[in-house]
Amino acid sequence: MSLKDKVVVIMGASSGIGAATAKLLASEGAKVTIAARRMNRLEEIKKDNPDGDILAVEADVTKADEVQNVIDKTVAEYGRVDALFNNAGIMPVNNLDQIARDEWQNMMDINVKGVLNGIAAALPIMKKQKSGHVITTSSVLGYEVLPGYAAYSGTKYAVRAIMEGLRQEEHQNNIKTTIIAPGSVKTELFDSINNDEVRNGLKEAMKQPGSEIMALRPEEIAQAVAFVIDTPANMAVNEMVIRPTGQEV
Repeated sequence: MSLKDKVVVIMGASSGIGAATAKLLASEGAKVTIAARRMNRLEEIKKDNPDGDILAVEADVTKADEVQNVIDKTVAEYGRVDALFNNAGIMPVNNLDQIARDEWQNMMDINVKGVLNGIAAALPIMKKQKSGHVITTSSVLGYEVLPGYAAYSGTKYAVRAIMEGLRQEEHQNNIKTTIIAPGSVKTELFDSINNDEVRNGLKEAMKQPGSEIMALRPEEIAQAVAFVIDTPANMAVNEMVIRPTGQEV
């Protein structure tokens, strides 16, 4: 990999895919800004990777000023932003007849508004640089809809539309866009499911022998993120769907 000295901002970096990506990129010599609401988790990542060049910034992706602060501090520290990884997300699961308005609002704020806040903060500096790369975590459920996941799928379909619009608007400025759309991954995302039966069932399935063919590890998705960041300037991987071998949907 030629990731050395690449400046990468990761939103939603305190656990799962974000944390795994931060560790991998830092180990390859990238300069990494990690951001999330849980500052204690970010500090743990820094402590566990003492040889990495990691800047930790507390931020809630639903708050535009806090996301802007992440980008501003990155530019102040490193001089530029080569890539932004919009990774924050939640996945409450409920049928629409449950009228889970709070869940709907939270998903819109984090999964959609959070992505827009990231783009709004990073795009001006990338346009000034005439280079940059915006990466966003979507889902296979941004391509498929299942009972109980309608609202979540709606946010991930929205992410696909936003990212394709960004590609069309900014490709002439040498700004790349990539959607990373994982299938099942062993992360804390399941903890955002308020339906106890569904949450516990999914988490139990992850513990069963052979579950590795039904769920990926965050480190495996991190490898995909590193790959797309490492592509040459004239190559953009716009969408990457990554399923466990044994996943049907």
